[in-house]
Amino acid sequence: MIAVVDFGSQYTQLIARRFREIGVYSEIYSPNVKYSFLKEKGVKGIVLSGGPNSVYDSDLEIDDEIFKGDIPILGICFGFQFMAKFLGGEVRKGEKGEFGLTEIKIVRDSLLFEGLEKKEKVWMSHYDVVTKLPEDFVDIAISENGFLAAAQSLKKPFFAVQFHPEVSHTEKGRLIIENFAFKICKAEKNWNLDRFVEEKIEEIREQVGENKVLLAVSGGVDSTTLAVLLQRAIGDKLTAIFVDHGLLRIGEKEEVSRFLKDLGVNLVVIDARERFLEKLRGVIDPEEKRRVIGHEFVGVFKEEARKRGPFKFLAQGTLYPDVIESAASNTGMAAKIKTHHNVGGLPEELGFELIEPFRYLFKDEVRKIAEILGIPKDIIRRQPFPGPGLAVRILGEVTEDKLELLRRADRILMEEIKKWDKYDEIWQSFAVLLPIKTVGVKGDFRSYEYVIAIRIVKSEDGMTANFVEVPYDILGKIARRITNEIIGINRVVYDLTDKPPATIEWE
Repeated sequence: MIAVVDFGSQYTQLIARRFREIGVYSEIYSPNVKYSFLKEKGVKGIVLSGGPNSVYDSDLEIDDEIFKGDIPILGICFGFQFMAKFLGGEVRKGEKGEFGLTEIKIVRDSLLFEGLEKKEKVWMSHYDVVTKLPEDFVDIAISENGFLAAAQSLKKPFFAVQFHPEVSHTEKGRLIIENFAFKICKAEKNWNLDRFVEEKIEEIREQVGENKVLLAVSGGVDSTTLAVLLQRAIGDKLTAIFVDHGLLRIGEKEEVSRFLKDLGVNLVVIDARERFLEKLRGVIDPEEKRRVIGHEFVGVFKEEARKRGPFKFLAQGTLYPDVIESAASNTGMAAKIKTHHNVGGLPEELGFELIEPFRYLFKDEVRKIAEILGIPKDIIRRQPFPGPGLAVRILGEVTEDKLELLRRADRILMEEIKKWDKYDEIWQSFAVLLPIKTVGVKGDFRSYEYVIAIRIVKSEDGMTANFVEVPYDILGKIARRITNEIIGINRVVYDLTDKPPATIEWE
């Protein structure tokens, strides 16, 4: 296996996942992991992740036996800088950074870069730079800005890159990871999702025993796949709860109820619209919205548990992007981006034991599990929809009037975008109601109405994303229909921002 030492990068789990993609099992550990433990585990390679800190501002420490041993090491971004400084090199605070696509020039042959061209495009995200390498290291690549882009030791199998090979934007990133895993670490292919499914079913059966499980289901691919997995594992010990919190799209409740029941899931639908909207009254801050919704979800589950229980376990389709953006990774190192209703929004005294089999998986991995479980393709292809629903697509206070405007705009968007022959390449497409009004003209009269922002992105895993270049005629038709058919909206704008620097959702 490959061990990933987490220095707090938003991409740490993505590193581990890239190794799993090529069939090599990988686990994440905190910086205080002991070298002796890694040796006992049979670790074939160690990756030092990136991180949000400067080596000069960080008090992070690592077992120095890791650098005295013979297990191959790959330092990425901050991991490069940390290794360089730890081993006697020098790192300087950058006067300017390198962010986004950057060209590097490979200046020396290396197993790490075998199969690459002399010039490659990579994804950079750093300010600090390594200015002096440790004594036995040599440079193997330089960036177009003249900074060290990669290095390796002449004495030990230690390698380092300033860029992020784990991010899909690095064109030959997968090859670099394969080179490290197979040519340098001599790792074996021993990870696949078929085995993961089998192991999780047995694990859940053992964990649950004769107890009952309450499942929070949203109708998205994550919770739907979890529902089917749990049904396979524990049968009638499962009760799935779908909460209509009043923040759903048009027809959402009916559609979700139909296909979950068709899949054989024991489903209970709860109407809690008034309850949620009352709690959200006057709430503007997006973090507070998420906390309110998270707490209300748990309140509903507790009430249903008393009626239908007793339940010992609460199951959730939490994914790793939810966890790391909520700063709740198993190492506790990641910087907080936003609270997810099923992670940071939960109260401390939950009252249930959690079951989260997908907590360290990405969306596309869950979709593969859905295929293994035989879930229909139209469900698997459903675009992600946030647990807090339209509450985080209405900037500012959530009201019934605003929900109605957004629902209608979202339906028009989806009707038109589904007609496009490239719809299946889209990761997510949705409308956002902005908290501003602008002057317009409707029927020769002045209007003063809300603005809708359209967000359409493509992504592999939700960790990074690019806006989609939708043809102007399609965008134009969407804008015309929204402004013509919906009284209260007179302007439509299109979001051209990638992730990073933005997130996919606006809140």
